Amino acid sequence: MVGWRNPARYLAPLAIAAVAAAAYLIVHKALVPKHTPTPAAVVQTTSTSTATTHSVSLKTKFYVVQPNDTLSKISAETGVPVSTLEALNPRVNPNALHPSQRLLLRR
Repeated sequence: MVGWRNPARYLAPLAIAAVAAAAYLIVHKALVPKHTPTPAAVVQTTSTSTATTHSVSLKTKFYVVQPNDTLSKISAETGVPVSTLEALNPRVNPNALHPSQRLLLRR
């Protein structure tokens, strides 16, 4: 009966649970975005009875890349053709865009 009174029998499962909870919190915090994304271009939508019109404000000179953005997504969102984006940003690898990277939209 001495084995039943050993505190390690009770502390070991508690230690395992504490390590698992700490690991979960660390991984969860790493996966949560650190800030809310802000749109770089202002998109105004005007709805009519027959069609929807989208106009993009050209006051924005730069676009800040968000996670999972591609040049085609940026082009669709800002209204700037992909070829123009590539010409204005020759040093940017279109296959390796990084979040918070700035792309020139116009001169």
